[in-house]
Amino acid sequence: MATNTRSIQQKLFRSEPHGPQNTSDSPKPDNPLTISIPKPVTPPSTLPPKSGKPNSESKGSPAQNEQAPQSYCDRLRQSLGTTYKTVEQYRLDQDGKRERHWKRWGPYVSDRQWATVREDYSGDGDAWAHFPHEHARSRTYRWGEDGIAGISDNHQRLCFSLALWNGNDRMLKERLFGVSGPQGNHGEDVKELYYYLDSTPTHSYMKFLYKYPQKAYPYEDLVRENQHRGREVVEFEILDSDVFDEDRYWDIFVEYAKDEDSPDSIYIRITAYNRGPDSADLHIIPQLWFPNSWSWAVPPPPRPVLSTSTNNRITAIHDDLGKTHLYCFPSPPPVGPDGEAVKTGVDGEDTVEPELLFTENDTNFMRLWGVPNKSPFVKDAFHDHIVPAHRLPGHQPVDGVFKASAGGVENNGSDSDSGSSTDGRTTPIPHYNPQFVNPDKTGTKSAAHYTFKGVPGRGGCAVARLKLTPTTPQKDATLEDEGLFDDTIEERRIEADEFYHSLTQGYVSDDLRAIMRQALGGMLWTKQYYKFIAKEWLDGDPAQPPPPPSRKLLRNNKDWMHLHASDILSMPDKWEYPYFAAWDSAFHCIPLAVVDPAFAKKQLDLLTREWYMKPDGQIPAYEWNFSDVNPPVHAWATFRVFKIERKLYGHEDVPFLERVFQKLLLNFTWWVNRKDAEGANVFEGGFLGLDNIGVFNRSEPLPTGGTLRQADGTAWMAFYCLNMLNMALELAKHNPVYEDIASKFFEHFIFIADAMTYPDGEDKHSLWNEHDGMYYDAIQRGGHSMQLPVRSLVGLIPLYATLTLEPSVVNRLPGFKKRMNWFLENRPEVSGRNMANMKARGRGERFLLALASKDRLISILEKMLDESEFFSEHGIRSLSKLHKDCPWGMEVNGERHEVGYWPGESKSGMFGGNSNWRGPIWLAVNFLLIESLQRFHQYYGDELQVECPTGSGDYMNLLQVAEEIQHRIIHIFGRDINGRRALNGGNQKLDFDPFFRDYVWFYEYFHGDDGRGLGASHQTGWSGLVAYHILQSGASCRLPKTPKTPRSLAHHFFDETLDYQSEHGDDILSLKSAFSANELNTLGDVSPTAL
Repeated sequence: MATNTRSIQQKLFRSEPHGPQNTSDSPKPDNPLTISIPKPVTPPSTLPPKSGKPNSESKGSPAQNEQAPQSYCDRLRQSLGTTYKTVEQYRLDQDGKRERHWKRWGPYVSDRQWATVREDYSGDGDAWAHFPHEHARSRTYRWGEDGIAGISDNHQRLCFSLALWNGNDRMLKERLFGVSGPQGNHGEDVKELYYYLDSTPTHSYMKFLYKYPQKAYPYEDLVRENQHRGREVVEFEILDSDVFDEDRYWDIFVEYAKDEDSPDSIYIRITAYNRGPDSADLHIIPQLWFPNSWSWAVPPPPRPVLSTSTNNRITAIHDDLGKTHLYCFPSPPPVGPDGEAVKTGVDGEDTVEPELLFTENDTNFMRLWGVPNKSPFVKDAFHDHIVPAHRLPGHQPVDGVFKASAGGVENNGSDSDSGSSTDGRTTPIPHYNPQFVNPDKTGTKSAAHYTFKGVPGRGGCAVARLKLTPTTPQKDATLEDEGLFDDTIEERRIEADEFYHSLTQGYVSDDLRAIMRQALGGMLWTKQYYKFIAKEWLDGDPAQPPPPPSRKLLRNNKDWMHLHASDILSMPDKWEYPYFAAWDSAFHCIPLAVVDPAFAKKQLDLLTREWYMKPDGQIPAYEWNFSDVNPPVHAWATFRVFKIERKLYGHEDVPFLERVFQKLLLNFTWWVNRKDAEGANVFEGGFLGLDNIGVFNRSEPLPTGGTLRQADGTAWMAFYCLNMLNMALELAKHNPVYEDIASKFFEHFIFIADAMTYPDGEDKHSLWNEHDGMYYDAIQRGGHSMQLPVRSLVGLIPLYATLTLEPSVVNRLPGFKKRMNWFLENRPEVSGRNMANMKARGRGERFLLALASKDRLISILEKMLDESEFFSEHGIRSLSKLHKDCPWGMEVNGERHEVGYWPGESKSGMFGGNSNWRGPIWLAVNFLLIESLQRFHQYYGDELQVECPTGSGDYMNLLQVAEEIQHRIIHIFGRDINGRRALNGGNQKLDFDPFFRDYVWFYEYFHGDDGRGLGASHQTGWSGLVAYHILQSGASCRLPKTPKTPRSLAHHFFDETLDYQSEHGDDILSLKSAFSANELNTLGDVSPTAL
C-alpha cells in the first residue's frame, strides 16, 4: 500500500511546498515532500482508452497489450492541428462562442458577507454591529453567501464550501474570521492564513490552501489584543499568537477540476496534512446549500430541495438549475509520512464513511434573540450536531440522553469578537427540540461529515473526494473509479501548467513564474457574485419588519435607486472589500485582460450600463457610498484592455470600445459639470481614492473656508481627456464621425493644461510652483490662492497626462489634422503657453500632448527618483520622505493640521484608518507612472536621459527608468539572495519554513522603507498588477539586493533598431525594451501601438 499511495502522491502533489507553479521545464526542487496521499478505497482500474483500441493479437502482459489512453490535450491537439494553442484557450473560445458555459461555476462565493452594507438594515449605518461575525453562522443572509474556498453557479442558486472542526473550537470553522472596523487598531482585518494558489480563467482547475490550527482558534484573544493596541503599534496577527507553535496545524488543500467537456461536472478533492508533531483528529465537513430566497417575499416562493436516497449522494433540485448531485465518496484511512495507512480496524483497511446531514438555511431566532424558530431545523444545526460545546444550556446529554429545559441562559460563546450587544446572551431560552439535524434527511442545507481519527503527525495525510455533477453513475465512469477521478484532476492541473507557461516569453525565473501564477490565480479566485438591488434594500422586504426610515438618509445611496447589480464582479479583496470599487476594477482589468479579455471587458462594460451608471453619468464608487468620487480611470482601462486583446489575441473588439466610449461621454460631462465649480478647467473631486494624503480631509468642507483646487483632480481630468482622445482616434479609423469628437477632446485637454501651467505669478489659480519644481493643491478663497506645499503623489499624477500622436494616425484622419492645425495657428495664446509645445516634433516626427514640459518633467523626476524623497527600493512612495523630518502643516481655528511621512500603517482614523497614502507604496499609481514614462520615451527617445537614482551618476533614458521601477516593485515579492521576501517583513516562518516560503500574499499597499505588506492581505485586485510587470520585464529582472548591471553593458537591451510595420501601414522604429522581434506580440512591446 505504501508504494501505491506514494506513487499517487508523487503524481498529484509533487514538490507541494515549492508553490503551485510546476511546469515541465522547471528545475526540480531540492527538498520535495515525501508525504503520500491515501489511495482510493477501490483500487484504480486501468483507464479505458479514449481513442484507439488495444491490439488483441499482440502478445505479452495485459498491461503491455493495452494501449495507453490519450490525454484530452493530445486528442484536442490532433483535432485542431495548427490552430491549437492550449486546452484552456480552447475552453475560453468555446465559452466566448457560447458553445459551452465554462464559467457557469466558479469561486463566486464571498469570503465575508457578514457586516457588509448590503446586510445592514440598521438605522445608524453601523454594519459591523448590525450583523457581526457571531451572528453569521446562525443568521441567514439576504444578498449573498460566504464560506471557505466556496464555489457557486453564476447566479448563486446553489453553493458549496468547506467547513472543518479540530475537536477544540467552540464552533465549526466554516468562514474566515477577522476583526471588525472598530475592533482593529487599523480598521478591519482578516486573521486567517489562506492562499489562492491557482485557477484557470474558466475555473477548469482551481487550488486553495487554508492553514487550520489544531488548538482552539483564538477568536477572543485576537479581538482583545487588537482593541488594546494603538494606531502606532503593528497589528496583532494570528501568527503572533501561540496556536501555530510547534507547527500544530493542518494544511488543507482544496482542489476543483471540471470534466474535460462538461462545465457542470466538478471534481472536488480536499487533502489535509498534519504538520504537527503528534497525531490528531480532524473533521472535514463539505457543505452544499441553497441561499435563502424564500424568507423575503409575500407569499413566499417554493423552496428548492436537498435530499438523499443513498448513503453517499446528496441531490439538489432547483427550478432553474434542475437536478444536481453531490457524490460523497468513502475515504481511505489516513496515512503517515511513510505512506502506511493508519490501522483503525482489524485489517487496517477501514474506510471513512461520510455522515450526510440536513437542515434548513433559516435563522436560529432562539439562539440570537430567544424567540421560537419558524423551523425546527436551522442554519447552525451542524455546529450543534458536531460540537457539543456549541449547544445551548439544557441541550447537553446527561448519561447519553438529551434533556431540554424550559428556561436558562443562552451562552453562544461570548460576543467579544463582534463588539455587539445585540446577541441576546441573557435571553431566557424556552423549551427547544434537541434534535439538531433533520432525521428525514431533507432540507435546504446539507453536509457530508468525514471524521478522520489519529492522523499521524509530521506529514500524515487524509483526503476526501466528492463530485458535483448533474450526471449519474451510469453515464460517468469517474463515479465508480476513483483512480480515474484522480487522473482527471491531474490532467486539469497539467492543462493549467500549459496555459500559464504559454504566457511567458524568454527566461523568467521559477520564483517569478510562481508569483505571477499566484497573482493571476488570486485575481481569478476573487471573482464574486454581487447582488444589490438598491430599491429593495432601501424599502425593505414585505415578509420582514420595515427598516428604520433613517437608513434612507445614510451614505447617499438613496440617490441610486436605479442600481440593480446581480453579476459576477472582480472584488478588491473578498474579505476586507467584498464589494466592487470602481477605480480598483479598472486596474484589475489590466492583468485580467492577459488571461481572459472577455471577462475584463465585461467588468468595464457593466459599470457603464444603465443599471449601474446614474442617468446623469456618474459611475458608482463602492457600496459604503456610491456617490463618492474615484479617479476617472475607466477610459484608460478600456483602451488598454482593447489594446492588450489586440496585441496578444489578434482581436479588435471595436463594438466594445465604441459602446463604452459612448457611455463615458456621459461620465466625462458629469465631471465637467460637477467638479469644475468655476468653469476654469481646474477641478476638485474630493479624496479621489487617496484617502488621507492631504492636510485636510478632501471629502469634507475645508476648515479654512474656500475651495480646494486639486492638482491631482485637474491632472486626472487631463488624463481622462487624452484617453478619450485616443479612443476617438481609434474609432475614427472605422467611422469618420469620431474625428470631430477627437478634436473636441484635443482642445479640451489644451485648455486644462493651460489652466495648470501658467508661469508662477501670472495667474492666481496656478498649481505649479516654479521654486520647488512641483505641482501642489491650492486653496482658493475669493481672489486669493494659497498653495499647500506637500510633496506627495498629488504632484506626480500630472505626469499621467501624456500621449504621443503618431504622424501616420494624424495623416490618416484629415478632419482631425485640419482642426488641430487650425487651433495651433489661431490660438497661440493657449497653445504657445502649453507645456507640451505642439509645434515641436519628437522621435519619429511624433506629436506630444502632456501637462509637463521637458523642463518640468526633469524637475519632477529629480524628486521622484531621489531615494531620500520618493524613490524607495520597492517603488515610488506616495509621500516624499522629506516630510519625515520636515512635516508640513498649518493652524486653523486653534487646531493643528499636519502631514508627515508615515511609511507604514495610518496613524489617523481618517477614512476608517485602514489605508495610508502618506508614505507607503501603492502598485496601481506606480503602474500609471511606469506607463507614463514609457510614453514619454516614445517622444524623447534617448535624447532625454535622467539621473536614476538622483545623485548616483547613473543616467538612463525614460524607458530604462520605467523598467527600474518595475523591477523594484517585483522585488517586493521576489525572494532575495538571502531567501527573504520583502513583503514578509522579516518573518522567519514566512521566509524559511518549507510549508510557507513559496506562497505569497498580495497586500493592499507596502511599507515605504522596507516593502513589507500592509492593509488587506489578499488584495490581488490591483496588487495583482505585479503579474503584468513580470510578464513585461521579468526576464531582465535581477534578484533583490543584488547589484545592477551597469547601464553601459545593458544598453543593447534598449537599442531601438527593430523596424516593423505599424498598424497604420507605415514603417516606423520600435521604441521597445526588446530582446527579440517576438516581443512585438507580447507585453514587452511598449511601442505607441501597444500603449
